[in-house]
Amino acid sequence: MLRIAVQSKGRLFEDTMNLLSEADIKVSASKRTLLVQASNFPLEVLYLRDDDIPQSVASGVADIGVVGENEFVERHEDADIIDRLGFSRCRLSLAIPKSIDYKGLEWFNGKKIATSYPYILKKFMDEKGIETDIHVITGSVEISPGIGLADGIFDIVSSGSTLVSNNLREVEVVMQSEALLIGNKQLSDEKKTILRDMLFRFEAVRQAEDKKYVRMNAPKSRLDEIIKVLPGLKSPTIIPLADDEWCSVHTVLDQKRFWEIIGKLKELGAQGILVTPIEKMIL
Repeated sequence: MLRIAVQSKGRLFEDTMNLLSEADIKVSASKRTLLVQASNFPLEVLYLRDDDIPQSVASGVADIGVVGENEFVERHEDADIIDRLGFSRCRLSLAIPKSIDYKGLEWFNGKKIATSYPYILKKFMDEKGIETDIHVITGSVEISPGIGLADGIFDIVSSGSTLVSNNLREVEVVMQSEALLIGNKQLSDEKKTILRDMLFRFEAVRQAEDKKYVRMNAPKSRLDEIIKVLPGLKSPTIIPLADDEWCSVHTVLDQKRFWEIIGKLKELGAQGILVTPIEKMIL
């Protein structure tokens, strides 16, 4: 049995549970139970506070865990980064009141900065040769300049709306962050086997993101031209139809170029284009 530590609430919780669901690992999301076992996979989920996850994995209380990169770096626990999951992206940034005329990082020399991430901030400032007074706050960091507690803040930024509502502006991005899958360094061979199976499922889900399965009827006279505009995984599937002048073409398209390519296909005579979302893709 493999034990995974998951944030007990918030966006990271929702994204992690969605990933497990898409990987066909069925887990109850009950908030009343600390430890829940999957019904169809040798996995049990331990619900924790996000800042407790790095230590729980490093110490072996959990075998693996999903945690924001910002928390993992801040806690600097001795655990392995197994995978970058690509969701819950944000950044850690320095922000100051909008009214200040900011000329550069030197502005922070001698200033008081409020943050929940003192380790990351101190490391950054030391590397830049900037002397600051770091004031550690665990609550609403963004209100600190407005009440005179600090000159600026160092905090998570996603959309930036929280900064705007507190009359702050982002002036320096210190690090980018996303959800990480971290692991204990002493996993047994049995747990490594379960982990590989789970990672295989995660990769199949990830490969299917923003992909569409497309089927169309195409005139054989334009088939070579149609194939040239299709960026399929290897080559499209061609199936003959009852009408000798037509065939059916099946391929996979990326959402980013979908409408551009569909337009070209129609110009080349493709008809009856059917589009289906893809849940998993195994390469």
